[in-house]
Amino acid sequence: MSKVSDEELNVATWKIPSPLGIIGSGSKNSYNGMTASWITQINMNPLLIAVGIDNKSVTHKLMSDSDYFTINLFSEKYTKVFVKFSKPAVHTEGFLNKEPITLTENNVPIFDNALVWFELRKKNVHDYGTHTLYVGEVVDCKTMETDERIAYMGDTRMKYGGVPRGGH
Repeated sequence: MSKVSDEELNVATWKIPSPLGIIGSGSKNSYNGMTASWITQINMNPLLIAVGIDNKSVTHKLMSDSDYFTINLFSEKYTKVFVKFSKPAVHTEGFLNKEPITLTENNVPIFDNALVWFELRKKNVHDYGTHTLYVGEVVDCKTMETDERIAYMGDTRMKYGGVPRGGH
């Protein structure tokens, strides 16, 4: 049990530099995109990236049912995309929440407006309670723009981390 207040834990963890991305998931004919900030590389050979996913989310269900997922990183100038994916996405042919996507050979969405995207094959899954850590091996990636900086949590008014609060 921590001696630190929940508020202090939240304020402190929100200061951890976190990239923002959209996690693309798909299983059968269902697809989703979800804003995520707990994304990090954890190994070089093989190249592994981990992402923390809320256990109550649609993305968690789709990622549990599939061997593949994507991580899509956007420009710091295009942060409105993250608000669009703070709730389950609506899929129409070639789009999630009106954002253009392309489905990979492994049936997971890549966002056409991303600066960088990674397609990953699920390697390990660890449920830690409120969130599950999905570790994926990079099977494909593309950088569309090398000079632009990707968006981080601090580029938005979004806050995620710390301890559970209202709505979680």
